[in-house]
Amino acid sequence: MPSVRTDADDLVVPLHVEELSVTRRRVVGQTVRISTATHEREQLVDEELTHHLVEIERVAVGRVVDSVPPVREEGDVTIVPIVQEVVFIERRLVLKEEVHMRRVRVTTRHTETVTLREQEAVITRNAPGQPAIADDPQSLDDKSTTLLQEQQT
Repeated sequence: MPSVRTDADDLVVPLHVEELSVTRRRVVGQTVRISTATHEREQLVDEELTHHLVEIERVAVGRVVDSVPPVREEGDVTIVPIVQEVVFIERRLVLKEEVHMRRVRVTTRHTETVTLREQEAVITRNAPGQPAIADDPQSLDDKSTTLLQEQQT
């Protein structure tokens, strides 16, 4: 550095000058472990189930008819005609019987215990220099474990 003169003819010579130099470096900080833990719990399911039964009733008729009657419905009953050919001097259709089918609604109570699974995130932080190993490795799901390192700059 050059010397500096002041008004009174004094000569000032700098002997030492400090300069600032700034640099950055990465330092490993805490280790963060994020894992999932699956818990199971039993829950009772109690719901009404509805299903239909079909009651079959055979009704004898024994009436002569000219043609086969069609399947018909009367209210909640479906009637299926059953015919038989009987040989007389002439041929006639005789309505032998009818099958009456009635739908009956049945409601029952069904109780069952089911297993439900629930996952939660478990976050563990280790200070710098500590190993990133869980205290209880059985409590972690190894398939979903992720390790992150925080970087300080």
